[in-house]
Amino acid sequence: MDLKTCHAIVTGGASGLGAATAAAVIAAGGKATLFDRDGERGQPTAAELGSRARFRLADVTDEDDIAAAVAEAAEAFGAPTLVVNCAGIGTPGRIIGRKGVLALDTYTTVIMINLIGTFNVLKAAANVMRTNDTDDDGCRGVIVNTASVAGYEGQVGQAAYSSSKGGIIGLTLPAARDLAQYGIRVVTIAPGLFLTPMMQSLPKEAQESLAAGTPFPRRLGTAAEYGELVKTIYTNNMLNGETIRLDGAVRLAAR
Repeated sequence: MDLKTCHAIVTGGASGLGAATAAAVIAAGGKATLFDRDGERGQPTAAELGSRARFRLADVTDEDDIAAAVAEAAEAFGAPTLVVNCAGIGTPGRIIGRKGVLALDTYTTVIMINLIGTFNVLKAAANVMRTNDTDDDGCRGVIVNTASVAGYEGQVGQAAYSSSKGGIIGLTLPAARDLAQYGIRVVTIAPGLFLTPMMQSLPKEAQESLAAGTPFPRRLGTAAEYGELVKTIYTNNMLNGETIRLDGAVRLAAR
């Protein structure tokens, strides 16, 4: 797959991992459509990326809205050949904590956005991708999902978040097998401790403490490093049905 002819749809594209991925695709010669619920950040981000970027206000949990958004993106920039699911939330909460039992609504909201939202975008994009022209291997498109190392080693207070990310990990192989007949690859990235807007909201001391727990390199990952891995996945057709930990060998402790 050639990045110069790539049209990427990136959810959560207004900031963080999504914005960095869109920037990486555009720098390599491709185009990017950013989906996000945050129009105040999404519009300026797309404007900064230039004429080969566009923004679409979109809710990943809305089936009709996403189907329409994908169709609009295809009309504007051509059918997508890459979809990167970065939209997500990380609402913390212990199952039983000082404020009582975790509300079911809190749990289901995280699952709805992180896991069901990922599947919603995946299926809508695959339905459009399946008619794309193929490369020499017969590949028509690539879908990259975002899990987390918390999908393997969830910490205290991460029951909802870890469930959602573990679900994405579990989705990866069957989705790749389902879509193989159409020449669509599915790969998931499980980032470790990355300097995203969520992480930047923590005090500097907390960020440094977390970074010190990563064996090597002993720092937080950058969004640009995530974007570089997306590019590698896109251009290497043998990467399929796999979840790749991008984590500097970190393994999360209980807390």
